[in-house]
Amino acid sequence: MTFGIGGSTASIELDKIQHMTGSVQPISIAEFNLRIEKATVLMKEKNCKAVYLNAGTNLYYFTGTKWNPSERMVGALLFDDKSIEYILPKFEEGTFRKFMQVFGKINCWEEHENPYELFGNILDIKNIQDANIAIDESVPYSLLDGLIEANPHLNFNNAQGITSGCRVQKSKNEIDIIQKAHEITLVVQKAAARILYAGIEAKEVIDFIHQAHIKAGISSGAYFCIVLFGDDSQYPHGVINPQKLKDNDIVLIDTGCRLEGYCSDITRTYVFGTPSEEHRKIWNIEKAAQMAVFNAAQLGATCGSVDDAARKVLYQAGFSKNYELPGLPHRVGHGTGLDIHEFPYLVRGNPTVLREGMVVSNEPMICIPGKFGIRHEDHFYMTADGPKWITTPMKSIDDPFDVIESKH
Repeated sequence: MTFGIGGSTASIELDKIQHMTGSVQPISIAEFNLRIEKATVLMKEKNCKAVYLNAGTNLYYFTGTKWNPSERMVGALLFDDKSIEYILPKFEEGTFRKFMQVFGKINCWEEHENPYELFGNILDIKNIQDANIAIDESVPYSLLDGLIEANPHLNFNNAQGITSGCRVQKSKNEIDIIQKAHEITLVVQKAAARILYAGIEAKEVIDFIHQAHIKAGISSGAYFCIVLFGDDSQYPHGVINPQKLKDNDIVLIDTGCRLEGYCSDITRTYVFGTPSEEHRKIWNIEKAAQMAVFNAAQLGATCGSVDDAARKVLYQAGFSKNYELPGLPHRVGHGTGLDIHEFPYLVRGNPTVLREGMVVSNEPMICIPGKFGIRHEDHFYMTADGPKWITTPMKSIDDPFDVIESKH
């Protein structure tokens, strides 16, 4: 029997979990202002007079304002002089003021008015015409189309180079928050493994994981949760009708939470019972590929070369060097921060260079059609001395959570 798997109950494990968020420091107004300052430096390099930040993670990242995007235009114009002007529906003004963190002028539009014309009027008042205006890369086409139609004299371009140019390199406090979020999810992963029994349904595990995150101090619970048993594990993002757990099944659990807006994302794969020789072989190849990614992720290396390192290990083990199955069907990793998937991406051909402060996942999954899949997913961040694990990878297929060592 795999160590650390099964043998307990949900109630026992929930009782063990302690509140873990007490040491977390929210992002300060001073840090939001530093982000704005960096953005304006990038704007001037790109000869950009203003950046439109849409409701969502970019608006929050630069202004601290938490607001979900919808069909109504809500956002902010950040100008190269560091000033901010918000755009929002008039009926939301009272609520918006309570969420607003970084001060800026508020410009409102009534329900029958055109917010895209208001956008242009704000620029006119600032004497900005025939200029480059960068638009949040996350905006829907309908919003961009409305801006173009109402402001044909403006030159709109993609703000990704500015927004991701700031967001890809995390501050110490950001990394501390991400670290804590992952520590919480790892505690939950270990607890979830202990509640397993033959016949348990995926939904019961998902419900437990949600409640366990809440018990640890994440009021919103699990941000997402994928629980797969047996041959369901060959499908990276799950199945429509999950099967019940059987003895000697592969178990794949991928879950995470949000802490101060920042995401955790950890996958653990192990066997409920006794691993087969094939389980053991593929599990160890996956571990070798994950370590190859970590070792290749040095400052100055490209994101593409890190993906290549994993595929080299898989190719030497008899798998395709491309995306064919059996093998690795997707990129090796992704950036994680306010969005669970964000820049940079560890994918073939990506010339982006790894820099200090970048936080990325490491998950070179191996899928065996008709049988099972194995994904080890941990995150690391780039330091002046190279990569550093946020969560330590699993020890072995027999003792994935290092239970034996921790008892000594």
